[in-house]
Amino acid sequence: MNTAKVDSEALDENAPAEPEHLALASEFPTPTRDEWVGLVDQVVRKAGLIEKNPSGEDARSGAGVEKLSWTSPEGIRVQPLYTAEDAPATGIGVPGAAPFVRGARAAGPAPDGWDVRQRHAEPDAELAHRAVLADLENGVRSIWLAVGDGGSAVADLPAVLADVHLDLAPVILDASAAPADVEPAAAEAFLALAAARGVRPAELLGTLGLDPVGRRARTGEGPDIATVVPLARRVAKEFPQVRAIVVDALAVHAAGASDAQELGWSIAVGLEYLRALTTADGTTAALDVGIAARLLEFRYGATAEQFPTIAKLRAARRLWARVTEVCGSPAAQCQHAVGSPVMLTRRDPYGNLLRGTVACFAAGVGGADAVTVAPFDAPLGASEPFSRRVARNTQSLLVEEAHLARVIDPAGGSWYVEALTDRLATAAWAFFQEIEAAGGALAALDSGFVAEQVAVVRERRLADVATRRVPITGVSEFADLAEKPVNRRRVPEPPSGGLPRFRLAEPYEAYRDRSDARLAETGARPRAFLATLGPLAAYTARAGFARNLLQAGGIEVTEAGPTETAREVGAAFAEAGTSVAVLCSTDTLYGERGAEVVAALRDAGARYVLLAGRADVPGVDDLLFAGVDALALIESVYAAQESSAQERSAQERSAQESSAQERSAQESSEEER
Repeated sequence: MNTAKVDSEALDENAPAEPEHLALASEFPTPTRDEWVGLVDQVVRKAGLIEKNPSGEDARSGAGVEKLSWTSPEGIRVQPLYTAEDAPATGIGVPGAAPFVRGARAAGPAPDGWDVRQRHAEPDAELAHRAVLADLENGVRSIWLAVGDGGSAVADLPAVLADVHLDLAPVILDASAAPADVEPAAAEAFLALAAARGVRPAELLGTLGLDPVGRRARTGEGPDIATVVPLARRVAKEFPQVRAIVVDALAVHAAGASDAQELGWSIAVGLEYLRALTTADGTTAALDVGIAARLLEFRYGATAEQFPTIAKLRAARRLWARVTEVCGSPAAQCQHAVGSPVMLTRRDPYGNLLRGTVACFAAGVGGADAVTVAPFDAPLGASEPFSRRVARNTQSLLVEEAHLARVIDPAGGSWYVEALTDRLATAAWAFFQEIEAAGGALAALDSGFVAEQVAVVRERRLADVATRRVPITGVSEFADLAEKPVNRRRVPEPPSGGLPRFRLAEPYEAYRDRSDARLAETGARPRAFLATLGPLAAYTARAGFARNLLQAGGIEVTEAGPTETAREVGAAFAEAGTSVAVLCSTDTLYGERGAEVVAALRDAGARYVLLAGRADVPGVDDLLFAGVDALALIESVYAAQESSAQERSAQERSAQESSAQERSAQESSEEER
């Protein structure tokens, strides 16, 4: 029998009937929310994280869920458990239709995926040209080109973009780091270059990067919005595939804003541009809302917190659709998601590869139209070809191998993501309304309102980093003091004067720099001694915790090893060459011998004695435990070491002076004799 010619109809007759409605696990009863809550309570209670009543049970149903819940910087309560009851009943829509929560295009990013975009900031025209071509030949689809200070000169645009087909590969200009007059000059030069090459206006691709509001946010000054209107209207008339203006929310993102603040700010700025473009000025006619909205591209930060990033991009489209609907024509938002500079580290920079991957994944799932993955060495200076290659391949792998773009809105339908999107949109709308009440984006910026609101969140973020509630792998956690430095060519500092810029890792990196300077100056790093009391099993957990925390501040750690008596601990400390000790053991041994060990450490010269844990032991200066302000504790260790060094130096000077006086007296006596 030729099995290749089996009658398909016969197979269909023998096959089981396909159900009209597929119900997975239908033979099991559907659990209620209360049953899920009860199971969570049970697990958390067994872990000892919630209190029990006299009968041994927690008196409050839902205490476990409450214990595992946390509050985002926007004030949104994030739960460990979500059901269909938590998801919004309306406001989601379908892909390609208002409110565009599920995507700006009905077909999604398939089949080719999102726009893989790479940033280039290279003053040398030949190097920039080679780098641009290498990217375009190896997976990158558009070029984000820095122009002016730290980037390509306007006059070098023809050389940098030589062999680049401007009707195939979009070029996004960025003159935000240059003087204000460079931005329109670069835009005009780009349009002139396209004309000189014979590119038809209807086929030209790209974004001119005009953004006076973003410039003011970064530098505290900049031209009026009206200065971009004539060129933007010309683009609307002549170049149907070119965007003129960028609504760059990275300025507030990099200052430490919450996701809701970043969204609310971007919507307020977008509305400012819409007002300018749709208002007649006496020289050119006002644009239709739909046409004006097409001229805008929104730029957002994508972080390694994947679900907030996904929800942020989805909420942004919903918010913009609402604003443009009120203005007369609901429009889809063009989004460019950029790997957040806030999350990147200078120390252990290879960890940035993983952060960038997660951020790119979140941006793709969130429906961004274009994504830029920052090279892992971006915080260190000028990125090298290898790091740019890895950055673009990160995106290519997610699109081509992981097939991430083949599903429209992959997170859609997730009760958590839908609830987070809805609540984030609500919080962002509230901030947007506050900005509008303050007179609009520019007025709110100039009055200091935006800076004040963002500062509150930034301080909260810094506090979370200080207490290591928000860990930074390779920096505040699992630091490697022996890591080899990654050196890169220095680049000019970006302009300042407006909103501040910060990275989460900076406070710890400052201590690592301080430690390196001490090593270069004296041949040794700051050092702390772990006064380990008892057998290995008694102290290893707390000693590991203490070592991890202290090394995050560049403090070298030695330990006594297994000990039995206070005398052993004191003798080991005396040989360690430090004035700082950390007592590590169990609460039981602390109660039995803790005070005796502390006294032995003091006798051996310890000036600053810490205890790992929360036990009350006489003579201890401070406690080291989960949730402690690690930065404050590290500073105390440095202060104790420096005080000891100053005291030793003073003693050495005193001894030298005494010796000199004795020699002088002896010489005088000999002369008298």
